[in-house]
Amino acid sequence: MEMNNRLNYAAILLLEDDESLRRAVSLKLSREGYTVHAAADIKTAKSLCQEHHISLIICDIGLPDGSGLDFCTEIRRENNLLILFLTALDTEADMIKGYDAGADDYITKPFSLEVLLSKVKAMMRRRFETPRTFSIRSGSIELFPEENRAKKNGQFLTLTSNEQKLLSFFMQNPMRILSKNTLLEAIWDIDGNFVDENTLAVNIRRLREKIEEDPSRPALLKNVRGLGYIWERTCEKS
Repeated sequence: MEMNNRLNYAAILLLEDDESLRRAVSLKLSREGYTVHAAADIKTAKSLCQEHHISLIICDIGLPDGSGLDFCTEIRRENNLLILFLTALDTEADMIKGYDAGADDYITKPFSLEVLLSKVKAMMRRRFETPRTFSIRSGSIELFPEENRAKKNGQFLTLTSNEQKLLSFFMQNPMRILSKNTLLEAIWDIDGNFVDENTLAVNIRRLREKIEEDPSRPALLKNVRGLGYIWERTCEKS
């Protein structure tokens, strides 16, 4: 089934307390065929999550009745959906908190509606695209690209969407130095100039913490100073 035919199932929850911004984003996404349920506070957002099958949450962090971080952390415990933070908090520490709360992506204000739309389309396309049936193994890590899941020592890893995409890209391109621009363009599907390099660094840092086997052993994923990153172990498809 083509992506355009699936948009009726791709409902988006927009949690943003700025009325003008909420209207602008809702209108932009609605014109592209998405079903948008908008909320100005967490209480309303929780009700909408219970009433509708939500595929993606676009969420501000500073909200009138609480923190968007806490809301998304709670949602992540029970739902396998996409989360995109839309916030004025733009430091590396803020981004780390966002990804720790389960974010798949992070956009800082002010932003372009076209960039937001590009990110949403890329996230939805990966969620609904037809999977391929194969697995890739590298040491204790086993990747299932068609399921968007991975195992370490036989146990499934808890990865955000971007961590999963990075792991997949590295394991399908092992023993190659991948530049920052290559990774940004491959993972975020837009011109790398629109994405803060901190976003990439934070995602890779979090991925490393989840996949590295033993700090005393050579790392699976290495930073090659001035050049990029490399998955320094062979991979086998099956």
